[in-house]
Amino acid sequence: MRKTTDIDGYFSQHFQRKKKMPEADLLEIPEGWKEPKFTKEDNKFGVVAKSSFATLFPKYREKYLRECWPLVQKVLDNYSICADLDVVEGSMSVRTTRRTWDPYMIVKARDLIKLLARSMPYEQAVRVLDDNVACDIIKIGSMVQSRDRYVKRRQRLIGPNGSTLKAIELLTSCYVLVQGNTVSCLGPHRGLKEVRKIVEDTMKNIHPVYNIKTLMIKKELAKDPNLKYESWDRFLPHFKSKNISKRKQPKKKHVKKEYTPFPPPQPQSKVDKELASGEYFMKEKERKIKKMLLKREQQKLSEEKQKEKRSKSLIAPKEPVHVKKSVTQTSGDVDIPALKKKLKKMQKKKKR
Repeated sequence: MRKTTDIDGYFSQHFQRKKKMPEADLLEIPEGWKEPKFTKEDNKFGVVAKSSFATLFPKYREKYLRECWPLVQKVLDNYSICADLDVVEGSMSVRTTRRTWDPYMIVKARDLIKLLARSMPYEQAVRVLDDNVACDIIKIGSMVQSRDRYVKRRQRLIGPNGSTLKAIELLTSCYVLVQGNTVSCLGPHRGLKEVRKIVEDTMKNIHPVYNIKTLMIKKELAKDPNLKYESWDRFLPHFKSKNISKRKQPKKKHVKKEYTPFPPPQPQSKVDKELASGEYFMKEKERKIKKMLLKREQQKLSEEKQKEKRSKSLIAPKEPVHVKKSVTQTSGDVDIPALKKKLKKMQKKKKR
């Protein structure tokens, strides 16, 4: 066993003190602090090992990639990275050179060609080269087994006229593109985490509106500095999942059958049926003739039914007969004294 020295005792005391300290003091970052950018002067001699990445792209993206490829080469040339487009194989590749001064930029270039292959426009995909921007490609094709359910849930993620997708973009500060069996996201790391959660929950049959509502509440709570070190659980909504199978359904009444000591009658076999009809003693030719006659009778019946169906469409519908009603008024139907009173009132009004 190794003996503990004074240095070990010092470090153990130091870490014990750190554990007692609150997390707010340990994780505090000064306001307005930014990570210094990695420049060419930080690595004057370049990289030692060569590295390259390649990805395939679909046929329908060939025309667009040919148009925007000079721009891709121009951007990556600033970091001394070579980009190649192979139209015959249908692939894009990026590789480092001796002059490459940023070793992590090859990973960013790999993300760039992946996003371009997933139908993201060049103007948005170039943003991945920034230090504060990352990307995430979520595969949603294998999350749902039924094809119809998958299409409905993917459409639910997009929303009517893309309104749900737009709300997600505004709340997470990410660019989201739903294409085929994948969802491509581009933005800050925190926003990408939230987008992935929304997409996975939507594929698990949880409506994205619930997650959007929680994000909206969190955005408002973040503005209050008093709630910085407090739990927000009491403000956030808690949605209970309702499943139809879990609901209480009326129990079916079990009706007991009458007890009989005798077993049910055994069903007749094919041979028994032939013996009963007398077909068993017939010759093979006679059996074939009998089957043919039965088939012809069935065909005649089916033909007659089809003719009746066709003839129904040719029969004209019955037109309704319109009978003119003769209107006759008799003196018994008219109230004569009431009419006389009305005439007298009209005459009096005229005199006035």
